[in-house]
Amino acid sequence: MSGGRQIVEVALGAEQAGWRLDRALAAQVRTLSRERLKVLTKAGALTRDGEAVRDPAIKVKGDEHFTLAIPDPTPAHNKAQDIPLVIAYEDEHLLVVDKPAGLVVHPAAGNLDGTLVNALLHHCGGSLSGIGGVARPGIVHRIDKDTSGLLVVAKHDLAHEGLAKQFADHSIDRRYLAIVSDVPRFAEGVVDAPLARSSYDRKKVAIVPEGRGKRAVTHWKKLTNLKGAALVECRLETGRTHQVRVHMASIGHPLVGDPVYGRTRKAHKELLKELKFHRQALHAAHLGFVHPVTKSRLSFDSALPPDMQQLFKRLGV
Repeated sequence: MSGGRQIVEVALGAEQAGWRLDRALAAQVRTLSRERLKVLTKAGALTRDGEAVRDPAIKVKGDEHFTLAIPDPTPAHNKAQDIPLVIAYEDEHLLVVDKPAGLVVHPAAGNLDGTLVNALLHHCGGSLSGIGGVARPGIVHRIDKDTSGLLVVAKHDLAHEGLAKQFADHSIDRRYLAIVSDVPRFAEGVVDAPLARSSYDRKKVAIVPEGRGKRAVTHWKKLTNLKGAALVECRLETGRTHQVRVHMASIGHPLVGDPVYGRTRKAHKELLKELKFHRQALHAAHLGFVHPVTKSRLSFDSALPPDMQQLFKRLGV
């Protein structure tokens, strides 16, 4: 480290002769994305024999030596806090967290601390700062405060870019377990309905006409019949805000306990009060993706948390 930056020496061999410079750099500096290296190069952070090399498209001659000055990440305004985390997986590139219900993912108005980001900054020693943005360091995707379950966090730019691309092209395998009101007539189905912020209430998401919102597709499957309810698995083809909650409510099966999109049966309302169950019955139970660096396939499962297990048991036929 030197004066708020990291100095990296990069040696490009004869085998890389003829490559674009940014491609050759990306092959050597594995923790930075090719796009990030382009930006740094154009900004004058790359030098050869003391002279700045600003064109990332030039061809490598081979047997060349470069010096790259990587600025320290912009410090996040978020503070590190010692909040317990359940880590399902971790390596030097990413980690998978099993989030409890009630934990907000990132700071925002009304929740400036006590969030998953604050916990991650403590767990990772502050190294996440600036990865994926100052406000949401390391965060590639999010799940609602009162939804429990799995989410993946990036530790550096290359991992963030690789994971974000998989979310963008919908190749991430995400499955949720939900307890919904009433027993679905069919064993399975698909809801393909675009979503956007409600024009009546900006805190809510609504199904809108084609062309006005973002495409959203939920594949659902009934797993267990319960008393006036059912346990269903929802596989997301897309990942929109409140997608499962809005889509299941749209077909007449809102999530039990959902304070925004639900309509609670009287019997369920009494049971929820007795169990002190104050959230939508939704759990991110499965997460599968290709590791953005090693390219190996990773897959994780999380059992229903105790509060949903208890609700499931009490609703059992």
